[in-house]
Amino acid sequence: MNIAEIRKDFPILADERYIYFDNAATSQRPRQVLEAIESFYKETNANPLRGLYEWSIGATERYEAARHKVAELLHAKEDCEIVFTRNSTESLNLVAYSYGLSTLKEGDEIALTVMEHHSNILPWQMVAAKTGARLVYLEPDAEGYFGEQELAKITDRTKIVAMTMVSNVLGVTNPIKEVAKLAHQHGAVIVVDGAQSTPHKAVDVQDLDADFYVFSGHKMLGPMGIGVLYGKRDLLEEMPPFLTGGEMIETVTRESATYAQLPAKFEAGTVNGGDAVGLAAAIDYLQEIGFDAIEEQENKLAKLALDAMKDMEHITLYGASDPYRHSGIVTFNIEGCHPHDVSSVLDSEHICIRAGHHCAQPLLQYLGVNATARASLYFYNTEEEVERFIDALGKVRGWLGY
Repeated sequence: MNIAEIRKDFPILADERYIYFDNAATSQRPRQVLEAIESFYKETNANPLRGLYEWSIGATERYEAARHKVAELLHAKEDCEIVFTRNSTESLNLVAYSYGLSTLKEGDEIALTVMEHHSNILPWQMVAAKTGARLVYLEPDAEGYFGEQELAKITDRTKIVAMTMVSNVLGVTNPIKEVAKLAHQHGAVIVVDGAQSTPHKAVDVQDLDADFYVFSGHKMLGPMGIGVLYGKRDLLEEMPPFLTGGEMIETVTRESATYAQLPAKFEAGTVNGGDAVGLAAAIDYLQEIGFDAIEEQENKLAKLALDAMKDMEHITLYGASDPYRHSGIVTFNIEGCHPHDVSSVLDSEHICIRAGHHCAQPLLQYLGVNATARASLYFYNTEEEVERFIDALGKVRGWLGY
């Protein structure tokens, strides 16, 4: 990749004073995405799916083309298996409310990992509280692996397995295909949080045999406010709607209603057409670069950072010892320095990182810390930026009076 040329596509990166290492939270957007959104509102600003005039028909065509683009990205069997939501959080809540509440009963178990984002914990806590089901947590080893003893917690009592594909703290990639096979052997479904995997690697939901898979547009060059739920058609057809109202119906009387076919049944109200088009443009951009090239660049940068940090005093690193198992995520602490202070000091050097619990408090409790600092890299970051980051990192303790 020609990183210098790629960076020209990102208006915000033109200010070279800033180093943006918070990509696991949200990525930057190239002009191609911004222009696609602008074009939608300039040329076809009308409600998709509702009007029979030219602008509305054009909006509908762009919206459904975006759905097809997502289906191709994930290798879904049919476009109707793709439901647009606001983000991964809403997608997971949709599955929890529409599938979990209607399927689980007292004595059933929900298996999830201790490394889940809160978005893949809280909905299942709600389902467990309302149905009497029990939460069972799988715990990784120091390298982020789940051993046979932990996977053995998935039993015939398990009805749902909820697992992130890539941890937003450790960067480790979980063996979704193997876990899905195990879940299905016990009659359970698997819900995959793909928020951290979809921006960085090729995903084939059929090969994974995922029952549900979710991701957010804003972490993969797309706009905020657009997310995706993939679900196997037979499961989606059996589920009741999550929200009710306009456009998700076939007929309405004073007493009752019949619901629309997939995916409209789960897309109540005016849809987010402009951001769906922006997401499609983001997918085009990523596919043009290629996920193999994206992973190669991220791995190179992560190795550069981790190798340097391993040789620095007073720094604790979290996650696998192999830098190629970090998906560009470098999570660390500096002895004697609160992560918030580390972030503030680096901000004075125009280096943007994340500090806190990263919406993964159970994992941090498992690691024995209250908070960490996190630098998360993407393909448009450079070796020079990593070197500036390492140089600034070496001065943090001195700046804080040590």
